[in-house]
Amino acid sequence: MQSRRDPLNDGSSSRQRLIGESPAFLRTMDAVSDIAPLEKPILVVGERGTGKEGVAERIHYLSGRWQGTFLKLNCAAISETLLESELFGHEPGAFTGATRAHQGRFERADGGTLFLDELAAASMLVQEKILRVIEYGEFERLGGSKTLTANIRLIAATNEDLPALAREGRFREDLLDRLAFDVITLPPLRCRKEDIPVLAMHFAVRMASELGRELFAGFSDNALEQLLEHPWPGNVRELKNVVERAVYRCADPEAEVEDIVFDPFDSPWRPPLNRRPDRTKPDSPEPSAAAPAPAASRRPSLPLDFREHIQDYEIDLLQHALEENQFNQKRTAEQLGLTYHQLRGYLRKYPLLNRAEQG
Repeated sequence: MQSRRDPLNDGSSSRQRLIGESPAFLRTMDAVSDIAPLEKPILVVGERGTGKEGVAERIHYLSGRWQGTFLKLNCAAISETLLESELFGHEPGAFTGATRAHQGRFERADGGTLFLDELAAASMLVQEKILRVIEYGEFERLGGSKTLTANIRLIAATNEDLPALAREGRFREDLLDRLAFDVITLPPLRCRKEDIPVLAMHFAVRMASELGRELFAGFSDNALEQLLEHPWPGNVRELKNVVERAVYRCADPEAEVEDIVFDPFDSPWRPPLNRRPDRTKPDSPEPSAAAPAPAASRRPSLPLDFREHIQDYEIDLLQHALEENQFNQKRTAEQLGLTYHQLRGYLRKYPLLNRAEQG
Protein backbone atom coordinates (compact mmCIF):
# COMPACT_ATOMS: atom_id res chain seq x y z
CA MET A 1 0.00 0.00 0.00
CA GLN A 2 1.46 3.33 -1.07
CA SER A 3 0.39 6.84 -0.22
CA ARG A 4 -0.79 9.24 -2.86
CA ARG A 5 2.21 11.27 -3.94
CA ASP A 6 2.13 15.04 -3.71
CA PRO A 7 3.90 16.87 -6.55
CA LEU A 8 4.79 19.68 -4.14
CA ASN A 9 6.61 17.32 -1.79
CA ASP A 10 9.98 17.69 -3.41
CA GLY A 11 11.96 16.60 -0.37
CA SER A 12 12.85 20.13 0.64
CA SER A 13 13.44 20.26 4.37
CA SER A 14 11.78 23.69 4.49
CA ARG A 15 8.41 22.30 3.40
CA GLN A 16 6.04 20.13 5.36
CA ARG A 17 4.97 16.93 3.65
CA LEU A 18 1.28 16.20 3.33
CA ILE A 19 0.78 12.44 3.24
CA GLY A 20 -2.42 10.44 3.09
CA GLU A 21 -4.81 8.39 1.02
CA SER A 22 -8.00 8.41 3.09
CA PRO A 23 -11.15 9.91 1.53
CA ALA A 24 -11.21 12.71 4.13
CA PHE A 25 -7.60 13.65 3.39
CA LEU A 26 -8.03 13.54 -0.39
CA ARG A 27 -11.19 15.66 -0.27
CA THR A 28 -9.31 18.25 1.76
CA MET A 29 -6.43 18.29 -0.71
CA ASP A 30 -8.88 18.72 -3.59
CA ALA A 31 -10.44 21.69 -1.79
CA VAL A 32 -6.99 23.19 -1.27
CA SER A 33 -6.12 22.76 -4.95
CA ASP A 34 -9.39 24.42 -5.97
CA ILE A 35 -8.92 27.50 -3.80
CA ALA A 36 -5.16 27.96 -4.31
CA PRO A 37 -5.25 29.86 -7.64
CA LEU A 38 -7.72 32.49 -6.38
CA GLU A 39 -6.41 35.79 -5.02
CA LYS A 40 -8.51 35.55 -1.87
CA PRO A 41 -7.71 35.34 1.87
CA ILE A 42 -8.20 31.87 3.30
CA LEU A 43 -8.95 30.57 6.77
CA VAL A 44 -7.55 27.15 7.73
CA VAL A 45 -9.19 25.54 10.75
CA GLY A 46 -8.09 22.42 12.56
CA GLU A 47 -6.99 20.87 15.82
CA ARG A 48 -3.38 21.18 16.90
CA GLY A 49 -1.04 18.96 14.91
CA THR A 50 -3.34 18.50 11.90
CA GLY A 51 -0.97 20.22 9.44
CA LYS A 52 -2.36 23.74 9.06
CA GLU A 53 1.03 25.17 8.14
CA GLY A 54 1.59 22.47 5.53
CA VAL A 55 -1.77 23.30 3.95
CA ALA A 56 -0.87 27.00 3.88
CA GLU A 57 2.39 26.13 2.10
CA ARG A 58 0.51 24.04 -0.45
CA ILE A 59 -1.89 26.90 -1.16
CA HIS A 60 1.04 29.25 -1.72
CA TYR A 61 3.01 26.94 -4.03
CA LEU A 62 -0.08 26.10 -6.10
CA SER A 63 -0.95 29.77 -6.53
CA GLY A 64 0.36 32.35 -8.95
CA ARG A 65 2.51 33.67 -6.12
CA TRP A 66 4.59 30.49 -5.89
CA GLN A 67 7.79 32.32 -6.87
CA GLY A 68 7.17 34.99 -4.24
CA THR A 69 7.95 34.91 -0.54
CA PHE A 70 6.11 32.64 1.86
CA LEU A 71 6.36 34.03 5.39
CA LYS A 72 4.75 32.70 8.55
CA LEU A 73 4.16 33.97 12.07
CA ASN A 74 2.57 32.41 15.16
CA CYS A 75 0.44 35.13 16.73
CA ALA A 76 0.29 33.34 20.09
CA ALA A 77 4.06 33.11 20.48
CA ILE A 78 4.80 36.80 21.10
CA SER A 79 3.38 39.73 23.05
CA GLU A 80 0.87 42.20 21.60
CA THR A 81 3.41 45.02 21.15
CA LEU A 82 5.96 42.73 19.55
CA LEU A 83 3.26 41.20 17.34
CA GLU A 84 2.41 44.66 15.98
CA SER A 85 6.07 45.28 15.27
CA GLU A 86 6.56 41.90 13.61
CA LEU A 87 3.53 42.37 11.39
CA PHE A 88 3.71 46.06 10.48
CA GLY A 89 7.31 47.01 11.33
CA HIS A 90 8.43 49.93 13.49
CA GLU A 91 10.32 53.19 13.26
CA PRO A 92 13.28 54.17 15.46
CA GLY A 93 12.07 55.25 18.90
CA ALA A 94 8.69 53.55 18.55
CA PHE A 95 9.32 51.81 21.85
CA THR A 96 12.19 51.18 24.26
CA GLY A 97 14.98 49.38 22.44
CA ALA A 98 13.78 50.33 18.94
CA THR A 99 16.99 51.94 17.71
CA ARG A 100 16.48 51.46 13.99
CA ALA A 101 13.72 50.93 11.45
CA HIS A 102 12.34 47.41 11.14
CA GLN A 103 10.43 45.91 8.22
CA GLY A 104 7.38 43.92 9.26
CA ARG A 105 6.08 40.69 7.75
CA PHE A 106 3.60 42.53 5.52
CA GLU A 107 6.43 44.47 3.88
CA ARG A 108 8.68 41.45 3.56
CA ALA A 109 5.91 39.28 2.10
CA ASP A 110 5.01 41.84 -0.59
CA GLY A 111 4.14 39.93 -3.75
CA GLY A 112 3.89 36.66 -1.84
CA THR A 113 1.90 35.00 0.94
CA LEU A 114 1.74 35.66 4.68
CA PHE A 115 0.59 32.83 6.95
CA LEU A 116 -0.67 33.85 10.40
CA ASP A 117 -1.09 30.90 12.74
CA GLU A 118 -3.28 31.09 15.88
CA LEU A 119 -4.85 34.33 14.71
CA ALA A 120 -7.40 34.20 17.55
CA ALA A 121 -4.59 35.16 19.94
CA ALA A 122 -4.17 38.57 18.27
CA SER A 123 -5.64 41.56 20.10
CA MET A 124 -8.64 43.47 18.74
CA LEU A 125 -6.33 46.37 17.81
CA VAL A 126 -4.05 44.12 15.78
CA GLN A 127 -7.09 42.50 14.18
CA GLU A 128 -8.32 45.95 13.10
CA LYS A 129 -4.98 46.73 11.47
CA ILE A 130 -4.93 43.36 9.71
CA LEU A 131 -8.41 44.05 8.36
CA ARG A 132 -7.21 47.35 6.91
CA VAL A 133 -4.38 45.60 5.07
CA ILE A 134 -6.80 43.03 3.65
CA GLU A 135 -9.27 45.68 2.50
CA TYR A 136 -6.96 48.45 1.28
CA GLY A 137 -3.45 46.99 1.22
CA GLU A 138 -2.32 49.84 3.48
CA PHE A 139 -0.68 50.11 6.89
CA GLU A 140 1.76 52.20 8.93
CA ARG A 141 4.79 51.05 10.83
CA LEU A 142 4.58 51.23 14.61
CA GLY A 143 5.56 54.78 15.60
CA GLY A 144 5.36 55.99 11.99
CA SER A 145 2.96 58.18 10.02
CA LYS A 146 3.83 57.23 6.43
CA THR A 147 1.27 54.99 4.75
CA LEU A 148 2.85 51.91 3.21
CA THR A 149 1.32 49.43 0.80
CA ALA A 150 1.72 45.68 0.41
CA ASN A 151 0.36 43.21 -2.11
CA ILE A 152 0.07 40.03 -0.11
CA ARG A 153 -2.24 37.05 0.13
CA LEU A 154 -3.20 36.31 3.72
CA ILE A 155 -3.76 32.78 4.98
CA ALA A 156 -4.85 32.58 8.61
CA ALA A 157 -5.15 29.50 10.80
CA THR A 158 -6.79 28.71 14.10
CA ASN A 159 -7.86 25.83 16.32
CA GLU A 160 -10.57 28.01 17.89
CA ASP A 161 -14.24 28.45 17.04
CA LEU A 162 -13.97 31.93 15.52
CA PRO A 163 -17.72 32.44 14.94
CA ALA A 164 -18.31 31.71 18.64
CA LEU A 165 -15.52 34.12 19.64
CA ALA A 166 -17.02 36.76 17.36
CA ARG A 167 -20.43 36.36 19.02
CA GLU A 168 -18.74 36.83 22.39
CA GLY A 169 -17.00 39.99 21.19
CA ARG A 170 -13.54 38.43 21.36
CA PHE A 171 -12.91 38.43 17.60
CA ARG A 172 -13.81 41.05 15.03
CA GLU A 173 -16.82 40.00 12.98
CA ASP A 174 -15.76 42.14 10.02
CA LEU A 175 -12.33 40.48 9.94
CA LEU A 176 -13.97 37.07 10.15
CA ASP A 177 -16.21 38.00 7.22
CA ARG A 178 -13.20 38.93 5.08
CA LEU A 179 -11.19 35.84 6.03
CA ALA A 180 -14.06 33.45 5.52
CA PHE A 181 -14.32 33.74 1.74
CA ASP A 182 -13.75 30.02 2.12
CA VAL A 183 -12.71 27.89 5.06
CA ILE A 184 -10.55 24.78 4.84
CA THR A 185 -11.30 22.57 7.85
CA LEU A 186 -8.74 19.82 8.35
CA PRO A 187 -9.93 16.40 9.51
CA PRO A 188 -8.33 15.13 12.74
CA LEU A 189 -6.25 11.97 12.51
CA ARG A 190 -8.89 9.88 14.30
CA CYS A 191 -11.20 10.59 11.32
CA ARG A 192 -8.65 9.38 8.76
CA LYS A 193 -7.54 6.08 10.27
CA GLU A 194 -6.51 4.74 6.86
CA ASP A 195 -3.64 7.23 6.93
CA ILE A 196 -2.22 6.11 10.28
CA PRO A 197 -0.21 3.12 8.90
CA VAL A 198 1.00 5.23 5.96
CA LEU A 199 2.15 8.09 8.16
CA ALA A 200 3.62 5.76 10.78
CA MET A 201 5.73 3.99 8.16
CA HIS A 202 6.90 7.32 6.73
CA PHE A 203 8.03 8.63 10.12
CA ALA A 204 9.57 5.28 11.08
CA VAL A 205 11.65 4.97 7.91
CA ARG A 206 12.90 8.52 8.29
CA MET A 207 13.81 7.95 11.94
CA ALA A 208 15.63 4.72 11.09
CA SER A 209 17.62 6.65 8.50
CA GLU A 210 18.54 9.30 11.07
CA LEU A 211 19.81 6.51 13.34
CA GLY A 212 22.01 5.22 10.53
CA ARG A 213 20.04 2.00 10.08
CA GLU A 214 19.88 0.42 6.64
CA LEU A 215 16.28 -0.72 6.97
CA PHE A 216 13.13 -0.55 9.04
CA ALA A 217 11.63 -3.95 9.84
CA GLY A 218 8.09 -2.65 10.32
CA PHE A 219 5.55 -2.78 13.14
CA SER A 220 4.17 -5.88 14.81
CA ASP A 221 0.44 -6.54 14.49
CA ASN A 222 -0.03 -5.59 18.14
CA ALA A 223 1.86 -2.31 17.72
CA LEU A 224 -0.11 -1.40 14.62
CA GLU A 225 -3.37 -2.19 16.40
CA GLN A 226 -2.38 0.14 19.25
CA LEU A 227 -1.62 2.92 16.78
CA LEU A 228 -5.00 2.48 15.11
CA GLU A 229 -6.95 2.49 18.39
CA HIS A 230 -5.30 5.55 19.94
CA PRO A 231 -7.49 8.73 19.78
CA TRP A 232 -4.53 10.98 18.79
CA PRO A 233 -5.52 14.25 20.48
CA GLY A 234 -2.24 15.70 19.16
CA ASN A 235 -2.93 14.37 15.66
CA VAL A 236 -0.08 13.94 13.15
CA ARG A 237 2.45 15.75 15.34
CA GLU A 238 1.73 13.36 18.20
CA LEU A 239 1.92 10.34 15.88
CA LYS A 240 5.33 11.48 14.66
CA ASN A 241 6.67 11.70 18.22
CA VAL A 242 5.22 8.32 19.23
CA VAL A 243 6.60 6.52 16.18
CA GLU A 244 10.05 8.09 16.34
CA ARG A 245 10.28 7.25 20.05
CA ALA A 246 9.29 3.64 19.38
CA VAL A 247 11.87 3.24 16.61
CA TYR A 248 14.81 4.59 18.56
CA ARG A 249 13.88 2.55 21.65
CA CYS A 250 13.84 -0.65 19.58
CA ALA A 251 17.38 -1.87 20.20
CA ASP A 252 17.38 -4.54 17.46
CA PRO A 253 17.19 -2.80 14.08
CA GLU A 254 16.17 -6.08 12.41
CA ALA A 255 13.22 -6.68 14.76
CA GLU A 256 9.72 -5.35 14.31
CA VAL A 257 8.69 -2.52 16.61
CA GLU A 258 6.55 -4.03 19.34
CA ASP A 259 6.49 -1.52 22.21
CA ILE A 260 4.53 1.69 21.77
CA VAL A 261 4.72 4.36 24.46
CA PHE A 262 2.06 7.02 24.05
CA ASP A 263 2.82 8.93 27.23
CA PRO A 264 6.56 9.35 27.93
CA PHE A 265 5.68 10.79 31.36
CA ASP A 266 3.95 7.58 32.44
CA SER A 267 6.07 6.17 35.26
CA PRO A 268 5.53 4.67 38.74
CA TRP A 269 7.89 7.38 40.01
CA ARG A 270 6.08 10.25 38.36
CA PRO A 271 5.83 13.09 40.92
CA PRO A 272 2.29 13.98 41.99
CA LEU A 273 0.66 17.24 41.06
CA ASN A 274 1.31 19.70 43.88
CA ARG A 275 -1.41 22.31 44.00
CA ARG A 276 -0.26 25.77 44.96
CA PRO A 277 -2.58 27.75 47.26
CA ASP A 278 -4.42 30.65 45.63
CA ARG A 279 -2.61 33.72 46.97
CA THR A 280 -5.28 35.99 45.50
CA LYS A 281 -7.67 34.73 48.21
CA PRO A 282 -5.93 35.36 51.56
CA ASP A 283 -8.86 34.05 53.54
CA SER A 284 -8.70 30.67 51.81
CA PRO A 285 -7.30 27.93 54.07
CA GLU A 286 -4.11 26.16 53.07
CA PRO A 287 -4.66 22.74 51.48
CA SER A 288 -4.50 19.98 54.03
CA ALA A 289 -4.36 16.22 53.61
CA ALA A 290 -6.72 15.90 56.56
CA ALA A 291 -9.29 18.28 55.14
CA PRO A 292 -12.27 16.53 53.58
CA ALA A 293 -12.84 16.90 49.83
CA PRO A 294 -15.69 19.24 48.95
CA ALA A 295 -18.89 17.27 48.54
CA ALA A 296 -21.34 17.95 45.75
CA SER A 297 -24.23 17.58 48.18
CA ARG A 298 -22.98 20.27 50.58
CA ARG A 299 -25.39 23.19 50.36
CA PRO A 300 -23.74 26.60 49.98
CA SER A 301 -24.86 29.59 51.98
CA LEU A 302 -27.15 32.07 50.30
CA PRO A 303 -27.22 34.54 48.66
CA LEU A 304 -24.78 33.55 45.88
CA ASP A 305 -24.07 34.07 42.19
CA PHE A 306 -25.68 30.96 40.67
CA ARG A 307 -23.76 31.03 37.37
CA GLU A 308 -20.41 31.58 39.08
CA HIS A 309 -21.11 28.80 41.58
CA ILE A 310 -22.01 26.29 38.84
CA GLN A 311 -18.99 27.34 36.79
CA ASP A 312 -16.62 26.86 39.74
CA TYR A 313 -18.12 23.44 40.43
CA GLU A 314 -17.78 22.32 36.81
CA ILE A 315 -14.18 23.56 36.61
CA ASP A 316 -13.27 21.73 39.83
CA LEU A 317 -14.94 18.54 38.61
CA LEU A 318 -13.20 18.68 35.23
CA GLN A 319 -9.79 19.31 36.81
CA HIS A 320 -10.33 16.45 39.27
CA ALA A 321 -11.35 14.03 36.50
CA LEU A 322 -8.38 15.01 34.33
CA GLU A 323 -5.92 14.50 37.18
CA GLU A 324 -7.45 11.14 38.12
CA ASN A 325 -7.01 9.99 34.52
CA GLN A 326 -3.51 11.47 34.12
CA PHE A 327 -4.88 14.02 31.64
CA ASN A 328 -5.93 11.33 29.16
CA GLN A 329 -8.91 13.09 27.61
CA LYS A 330 -10.50 9.95 26.19
CA ARG A 331 -10.58 8.21 29.58
CA THR A 332 -11.71 11.43 31.26
CA ALA A 333 -14.65 11.74 28.88
CA GLU A 334 -15.63 8.11 29.56
CA GLN A 335 -15.44 8.66 33.33
CA LEU A 336 -17.71 11.70 33.07
CA GLY A 337 -20.20 10.06 30.71
CA LEU A 338 -19.32 12.47 27.90
CA THR A 339 -18.19 12.02 24.35
CA TYR A 340 -14.64 13.08 23.51
CA HIS A 341 -15.95 16.12 21.59
CA GLN A 342 -18.28 17.13 24.43
CA LEU A 343 -15.37 17.08 26.86
CA ARG A 344 -13.26 19.18 24.48
CA GLY A 345 -16.12 21.66 24.30
CA TYR A 346 -16.20 22.03 28.10
CA LEU A 347 -12.39 22.42 28.23
CA ARG A 348 -12.57 25.20 25.64
CA LYS A 349 -15.46 26.88 27.44
CA TYR A 350 -13.63 27.71 30.66
CA PRO A 351 -10.82 27.49 29.22
CA LEU A 352 -8.94 24.40 30.36
CA LEU A 353 -7.85 22.99 26.99
CA ASN A 354 -4.23 24.14 27.10
CA ARG A 355 -3.92 22.92 30.69
CA ALA A 356 -5.35 19.52 29.74
CA GLU A 357 -3.07 19.12 26.72
CA GLN A 358 0.04 20.15 28.63
CA GLY A 359 -0.80 18.10 31.74
